Amino acid sequence: MKITDLISRNSGTAFSFEVLPPLKGTGIDRLKRTIDTLREFDPKYINITTHRSEYVYHEIEDGLLQRTRLRRRPGTVAVAAAIQREYGIPVVPHILCSGFTREETEYVLLDLQFLGIENLLVLRGDKARDEKAFRPVADGYAHTTELQEQINAFNEGRFVDGTPIAMPGNFSYGVACYPEKHEEAPNLTTDLQWFKRKVELGAEYGVTQLFYDNAAYFRFVEQARAIGINVPIIPGIKPLSRLSQLTAVPRIFHCDLPEDLVREAVKCKTDADITALGVEWAEMQCRELMAHGVPSIHFYTTSAAQSIREVAARIY
Repeated sequence: MKITDLISRNSGTAFSFEVLPPLKGTGIDRLKRTIDTLREFDPKYINITTHRSEYVYHEIEDGLLQRTRLRRRPGTVAVAAAIQREYGIPVVPHILCSGFTREETEYVLLDLQFLGIENLLVLRGDKARDEKAFRPVADGYAHTTELQEQINAFNEGRFVDGTPIAMPGNFSYGVACYPEKHEEAPNLTTDLQWFKRKVELGAEYGVTQLFYDNAAYFRFVEQARAIGINVPIIPGIKPLSRLSQLTAVPRIFHCDLPEDLVREAVKCKTDADITALGVEWAEMQCRELMAHGVPSIHFYTTSAAQSIREVAARIY
């Protein structure tokens, strides 16, 4: 069932969350504990992130370095299949431009088709750690819209080389959107036009980057509707859980912390203090969002699963 159908059939605001595949060689137990922590709140779907390979350097002899590619979090397709099999919860694997060739993407789509997984979140992805700006790999894509076009062609029965597919795909997908604009966009107006183009190409919903100022979300939705974007826009929430996030979150995710939140946060002395504040703030955000009739709330669980459980227990 499509994500939009799962959301629309829910009697109130739907609940969903995102997880990361485990680090290479560490097993799936920790991830399953996160799901076990949150499954009682009837998540309509679970997103599974995808991570590109990175170059690492190893000294081989006499100061000489060898560059090799390492993927620290492999297994998105396998994790998605494992979650769907064990929990019976719909899964939404991320499909990236970043680090993937067109052929690699095609094989991911084929694997997902074999598994009966048809919901995707389509993203450009982050730049490599050793790059100053995003660069696609050879025979890869620079923009989400190009990746959408490949998925659309797969659904229409064409491989990337133009040859026919005996059994076309039936994928539906959402995309990312940014209430405070993407870090590389010159302004929000331009960024909204890119979002609109993604919708025109077939994106059925948008999931926002995390934010802490609901006013920014409400403005964003209003502006999106004004230019003809009528798909569900799902707010993404992540409670603060560490003191270091007061500077790290604005830097990494390019979002502002509201003055009211900062005023309380500077009083916190420990991570436990900021975690408690994070839960209170996220609860406030969620209650206001629900009062405005948002279709769903999507939670980012990294380092915050217990906080999200507490927020969900208070609001659902």
